[in-house]
Amino acid sequence: MGISKTEHFTEEQNEVAKLMKALSHPARIAIVEYLLSVDACICNDIVEEVKLAQPTVSQHLKELKNAGIIQGEIDGKAICYCINPETLKKMEHFISEIFRKIDKQKSCC
Repeated sequence: MGISKTEHFTEEQNEVAKLMKALSHPARIAIVEYLLSVDACICNDIVEEVKLAQPTVSQHLKELKNAGIIQGEIDGKAICYCINPETLKKMEHFISEIFRKIDKQKSCC
């Protein structure tokens, strides 16, 4: 597989791509939806919710955290996770720009 040539794209394009890639798995969508429905969450709560093995959930959490979509705090032996609203605001801006531009376009095809 070839190397991604990220230097050919803007910083914003690379950042949005990273966020979209992190959300491109249904388990990660389920985790984000769950975190949006609670104030904070410990990893075991997420395992119960998404019905996946704990190591699998941990890997998905790692991907979401690396993308900045979630953040976590160590609380004793557990890690409490929550949504990073600043990151989701960036995604909201990108998606709202898509719809703004669609609304301005004349019909195509």
